[in-house]
Amino acid sequence: MCLGVPGKVLEVYEAHGTRMGQVDFGGIKKEICLAYVPEVVAGDYTIVHVGFAITKLDEASALETLKMFEDLGILEEELGEEVEV
Repeated sequence: MCLGVPGKVLEVYEAHGTRMGQVDFGGIKKEICLAYVPEVVAGDYTIVHVGFAITKLDEASALETLKMFEDLGILEEELGEEVEV
């Protein structure tokens, strides 16, 4: 399974000429490519698919989706680590 998972952008920076960011998925932080969402800034939520942010998302929708994924037991499977939502 390969879902688009919502996460909160903690930091935005450039690495090797590419717009990147540190994104928090309920306690798990990962480096994510932000090249496709130039409007996203630190504090925003985004949907991430295979390491790439693909769209901006409002906080309520992001938290609701994260909770649903956790309840279904698929969030840890997607992120490969234990999640604290």
